[in-house]
Amino acid sequence: MGRLIYGFNVSIDGYIADAHGNIDWSTPSDELHQYWNDFERETALSFYGRRLYELMSAYWPTADEAPDATPLIVDYARVWRDMPKVVFSRTLEFVEWNARLERGDPVEVVRKLKAQTDGNLEVAGATLAAPIVQAGLVDEYRLVVAPTAVGGGTPFFPTLPGRISLQLLENRTFPCGTVLLRYGAERDG
Repeated sequence: MGRLIYGFNVSIDGYIADAHGNIDWSTPSDELHQYWNDFERETALSFYGRRLYELMSAYWPTADEAPDATPLIVDYARVWRDMPKVVFSRTLEFVEWNARLERGDPVEVVRKLKAQTDGNLEVAGATLAAPIVQAGLVDEYRLVVAPTAVGGGTPFFPTLPGRISLQLLENRTFPCGTVLLRYGAERDG
Protein backbone atom coordinates (compact mmCIF):
# COMPACT_ATOMS: atom_id res chain seq x y z
CA MET A 1 0.00 0.00 0.00
CA GLY A 2 1.25 3.45 -0.89
CA ARG A 3 1.68 6.49 1.31
CA LEU A 4 -0.28 9.51 0.02
CA ILE A 5 1.43 12.88 0.47
CA TYR A 6 -0.10 16.31 -0.08
CA GLY A 7 2.52 19.04 -0.16
CA PHE A 8 2.76 22.57 -1.46
CA ASN A 9 4.42 25.93 -0.97
CA VAL A 10 2.01 28.00 1.13
CA SER A 11 1.82 31.58 2.36
CA ILE A 12 2.09 32.10 6.09
CA ASP A 13 -1.68 32.64 6.11
CA GLY A 14 -2.32 29.26 4.48
CA TYR A 15 -2.79 29.89 0.75
CA ILE A 16 -1.11 28.14 -2.19
CA ALA A 17 -2.04 30.99 -4.56
CA ASP A 18 -3.19 34.55 -3.96
CA ALA A 19 -6.63 35.91 -4.89
CA HIS A 20 -5.45 36.44 -8.50
CA GLY A 21 -4.00 32.93 -8.82
CA ASN A 22 -0.42 34.16 -8.56
CA ILE A 23 2.29 32.03 -6.96
CA ASP A 24 5.23 34.31 -7.77
CA TRP A 25 5.69 34.99 -4.05
CA SER A 26 6.74 31.36 -3.53
CA THR A 27 9.78 31.19 -5.83
CA PRO A 28 12.06 28.59 -4.23
CA SER A 29 15.69 29.04 -3.25
CA ASP A 30 18.11 26.59 -4.85
CA GLU A 31 18.08 24.50 -1.67
CA LEU A 32 14.29 24.34 -1.63
CA HIS A 33 14.17 23.57 -5.35
CA GLN A 34 16.53 20.66 -4.72
CA TYR A 35 14.23 19.47 -1.92
CA TRP A 36 11.25 19.38 -4.31
CA ASN A 37 13.36 17.69 -7.01
CA ASP A 38 14.31 14.95 -4.54
CA PHE A 39 10.70 14.62 -3.36
CA GLU A 40 9.44 14.14 -6.91
CA ARG A 41 12.24 11.68 -7.69
CA GLU A 42 10.95 9.49 -4.82
CA THR A 43 7.31 9.69 -5.98
CA ALA A 44 5.90 6.50 -7.49
CA LEU A 45 2.71 8.14 -8.79
CA SER A 46 1.37 11.69 -8.88
CA PHE A 47 -2.27 12.80 -9.13
CA TYR A 48 -3.02 16.02 -11.02
CA GLY A 49 -6.11 18.06 -11.75
CA ARG A 50 -6.51 19.54 -15.21
CA ARG A 51 -5.40 23.10 -14.39
CA LEU A 52 -2.16 22.16 -12.64
CA TYR A 53 -1.37 19.52 -15.26
CA GLU A 54 -1.84 22.09 -18.05
CA LEU A 55 0.38 24.58 -16.19
CA MET A 56 3.11 22.00 -15.59
CA SER A 57 2.95 20.42 -19.05
CA ALA A 58 3.21 23.83 -20.72
CA TYR A 59 6.69 24.33 -19.24
CA TRP A 60 8.43 21.25 -17.82
CA PRO A 61 8.57 18.90 -20.83
CA THR A 62 11.03 21.20 -22.61
CA ALA A 63 12.38 23.34 -19.75
CA ASP A 64 15.70 21.49 -19.84
CA GLU A 65 16.25 22.58 -23.46
CA ALA A 66 16.33 26.31 -22.66
CA PRO A 67 19.81 27.81 -23.07
CA ASP A 68 19.64 29.37 -19.60
CA ALA A 69 18.28 26.25 -17.83
CA THR A 70 20.05 25.71 -14.54
CA PRO A 71 21.05 22.21 -13.40
CA LEU A 72 18.08 22.25 -10.98
CA ILE A 73 15.66 23.03 -13.82
CA VAL A 74 17.21 20.36 -16.05
CA ASP A 75 16.94 17.80 -13.26
CA TYR A 76 13.33 18.63 -12.39
CA ALA A 77 12.26 18.59 -16.05
CA ARG A 78 13.65 15.08 -16.47
CA VAL A 79 12.12 13.85 -13.21
CA TRP A 80 8.73 15.37 -14.06
CA ARG A 81 8.62 13.88 -17.57
CA ASP A 82 9.46 10.39 -16.29
CA MET A 83 7.19 10.36 -13.22
CA PRO A 84 3.93 8.41 -13.72
CA LYS A 85 0.94 10.75 -13.50
CA VAL A 86 -2.83 10.36 -13.34
CA VAL A 87 -4.67 13.44 -14.60
CA PHE A 88 -8.30 13.98 -13.61
CA SER A 89 -10.28 15.87 -16.23
CA ARG A 90 -13.65 15.77 -17.92
CA THR A 91 -12.56 18.14 -20.69
CA LEU A 92 -9.08 17.09 -21.80
CA GLU A 93 -9.01 14.76 -24.79
CA PHE A 94 -5.53 13.37 -24.11
CA VAL A 95 -2.51 13.75 -21.84
CA GLU A 96 1.19 13.17 -22.44
CA TRP A 97 4.46 12.87 -20.57
CA ASN A 98 3.94 9.54 -18.84
CA ALA A 99 0.40 10.51 -17.83
CA ARG A 100 -2.94 8.79 -18.15
CA LEU A 101 -6.33 10.46 -18.23
CA GLU A 102 -8.89 9.61 -15.55
CA ARG A 103 -12.54 10.69 -15.58
CA GLY A 104 -13.69 8.79 -12.48
CA ASP A 105 -14.33 9.99 -8.95
CA PRO A 106 -10.96 11.17 -7.54
CA VAL A 107 -11.64 9.74 -4.08
CA GLU A 108 -12.42 6.26 -5.40
CA VAL A 109 -9.58 6.26 -7.95
CA VAL A 110 -7.03 7.48 -5.40
CA ARG A 111 -8.25 4.95 -2.82
CA LYS A 112 -7.86 2.13 -5.37
CA LEU A 113 -4.45 3.21 -6.69
CA LYS A 114 -3.14 3.86 -3.18
CA ALA A 115 -3.95 0.24 -2.32
CA GLN A 116 -2.27 -1.02 -5.51
CA THR A 117 0.89 1.11 -5.51
CA ASP A 118 3.97 0.74 -3.33
CA GLY A 119 5.90 3.84 -2.32
CA ASN A 120 5.01 7.52 -2.13
CA LEU A 121 2.05 8.89 -4.01
CA GLU A 122 1.46 12.62 -4.38
CA VAL A 123 -1.70 14.63 -4.79
CA ALA A 124 -0.78 17.84 -6.61
CA GLY A 125 -3.05 20.86 -6.40
CA ALA A 126 -5.51 22.13 -3.83
CA THR A 127 -8.69 21.69 -5.87
CA LEU A 128 -8.01 18.02 -6.55
CA ALA A 129 -6.72 17.49 -3.00
CA ALA A 130 -9.87 18.91 -1.34
CA PRO A 131 -12.15 15.84 -1.62
CA ILE A 132 -9.19 13.51 -1.01
CA VAL A 133 -8.25 15.37 2.19
CA GLN A 134 -11.92 15.43 3.26
CA ALA A 135 -12.12 11.64 2.73
CA GLY A 136 -9.16 11.10 5.06
CA LEU A 137 -6.89 9.51 2.43
CA VAL A 138 -3.83 11.73 3.00
CA ASP A 139 -1.12 10.14 5.15
CA GLU A 140 1.28 13.06 5.23
CA TYR A 141 1.10 16.82 4.75
CA ARG A 142 4.12 18.85 3.65
CA LEU A 143 3.67 22.59 4.02
CA VAL A 144 6.55 24.74 2.85
CA VAL A 145 5.67 28.04 4.50
CA ALA A 146 6.90 31.17 2.73
CA PRO A 147 7.37 34.31 4.84
CA THR A 148 4.62 36.10 2.93
CA ALA A 149 0.96 36.78 3.76
CA VAL A 150 -1.27 37.09 0.70
CA GLY A 151 -4.60 37.83 2.41
CA GLY A 152 -6.74 35.37 0.48
CA GLY A 153 -6.83 33.04 -2.48
CA THR A 154 -6.71 29.27 -2.81
CA PRO A 155 -6.35 27.67 0.62
CA PHE A 156 -4.08 24.68 1.23
CA PHE A 157 -6.75 23.00 3.38
CA PRO A 158 -10.38 22.72 2.26
CA THR A 159 -13.29 23.05 4.66
CA LEU A 160 -13.01 19.93 6.78
CA PRO A 161 -15.77 17.65 8.06
CA GLY A 162 -13.89 17.45 11.38
CA ARG A 163 -10.53 17.86 13.00
CA ILE A 164 -7.42 16.20 11.55
CA SER A 165 -4.91 15.34 14.26
CA LEU A 166 -1.34 15.59 13.05
CA GLN A 167 2.05 14.53 14.37
CA LEU A 168 5.15 16.58 13.50
CA LEU A 169 7.59 14.43 11.49
CA GLU A 170 10.12 17.08 10.46
CA ASN A 171 10.77 20.78 10.39
CA ARG A 172 13.49 22.44 8.39
CA THR A 173 14.38 26.04 7.63
CA PHE A 174 15.48 27.04 4.13
CA PRO A 175 17.15 30.30 3.03
CA CYS A 176 15.02 33.45 3.18
CA GLY A 177 13.03 32.13 6.13
CA THR A 178 11.00 29.49 4.28
CA VAL A 179 10.11 26.60 6.62
CA LEU A 180 9.17 23.00 5.80
CA LEU A 181 6.64 21.42 8.14
CA ARG A 182 5.99 17.69 7.61
CA TYR A 183 3.06 16.20 9.49
CA GLY A 184 1.76 12.65 9.60
CA ALA A 185 -1.99 12.16 9.90
CA GLU A 186 -2.86 10.31 13.09
CA ARG A 187 -5.34 7.52 12.48
CA ASP A 188 -7.88 6.32 15.03
CA GLY A 189 -7.59 2.68 15.99
